[in-house]
Amino acid sequence: MYVRARGRAVEEVRLDIYEPPRFFEAFLRGRAHTEPPDITARICGICPIAYQMSACQAIEAACGVTVGGPLSELRRLLYCGEWIESHALHIYLLHAPDFLGYPGAVELARDHRAVVERGLRLKKAGNTLLEVLGGRAIHPVNVRVGGFHRTSARPELAPLAELLRQARDDALATVEWAADFEFPDFAHDHEYLALSTGRYPLESGVLRSSAGRSFSAAEFERNIVEEQVPHSTALHARFTDGGPYLTGPLARYSLNRDRLSPLALEAADRAGLGIECRNPFRSILVRAVEIVYAVDEALRIITAYEPPPRPAVPVPPREGTGHGVTEAPRGVLYHRYDLGPDGLIRAARIVPPTSQNQAAIEDDLRRFVAAHLHLDDHALTHQCEQAIRNYDPCISCSTHFLDLTVERS
Repeated sequence: MYVRARGRAVEEVRLDIYEPPRFFEAFLRGRAHTEPPDITARICGICPIAYQMSACQAIEAACGVTVGGPLSELRRLLYCGEWIESHALHIYLLHAPDFLGYPGAVELARDHRAVVERGLRLKKAGNTLLEVLGGRAIHPVNVRVGGFHRTSARPELAPLAELLRQARDDALATVEWAADFEFPDFAHDHEYLALSTGRYPLESGVLRSSAGRSFSAAEFERNIVEEQVPHSTALHARFTDGGPYLTGPLARYSLNRDRLSPLALEAADRAGLGIECRNPFRSILVRAVEIVYAVDEALRIITAYEPPPRPAVPVPPREGTGHGVTEAPRGVLYHRYDLGPDGLIRAARIVPPTSQNQAAIEDDLRRFVAAHLHLDDHALTHQCEQAIRNYDPCISCSTHFLDLTVERS
């Protein structure tokens, strides 16, 4: 991170990201239309389901197939597992130590062992859902275009319900615990973007923004443009007719609060979350509420579950273009595939939430640094690391990651 300041005025802030590109879109060209769920799952070890679900949606749309009923509910259940494990990892192992004055989760566990064990129980509950439905917790192998390779019998899901009831207690305790954190007085005014549907969005919906925009997955590229900036290998996204926007938990909550389950909504109210949240430091609290919702929703799906007549619907290849958008734990994730008549992929495009948020993150950092220029470089680095971790970008997987340069004049 590079900061140039003159007196008390911040003239420039750059978040330089230098990770080499991994060429997944190029890897996909020439592959069969059935392969993207397995290939794109490798993009992220924490949120592989998001990549699999967006890929399946896009391929199925290109082939003119709709997956509904119990198969759709199983996909939503699988997505709940990912939200639980990813949010628990972020809250307990990455972000909470910042608020409690610890350099990392290991140091936090020395003084608060029961707290960290609660977080690990939550993560295990999410991982178990992924293992049962997806075949394994990391890069699941049971997901396929059209559904699953194998679906569970009703008795196989019964033990998950007991595990999730314990997880629900832990999730409610997490909200209560995080509500007592001291949050810096900071707010932004970014336009929010999230999926919207009849229920709290995970695996489907129409894209809506806080400024009243509304568009489908197929219209994503007409409304969103990615640009290369000179100082970073990470692309920056903006609306085609405007500036940056923010996706993720704050956007989901602020645009869909009324679609939370009664239990999650009650937890949000007790934690002091209003009808929208504009303080990125309170995103840890919104994630805790989303864990409550994901656990609640998973229990609802398991209780009503009836095995589908077959594990997948046929998805014969055809020439066409398909688009898919789902809500990864970190925000909106878009996939687009162009298929030839033989079902081979001619072109692919993947827009992850982290790159969509980069411009908004830099803008927030600019204003945050302006209020903290009185700090020395060591203290400012720590504060900026915490501010970046608010958005749960992939770069936050490392506890200490920021190389800060401040030019003062």
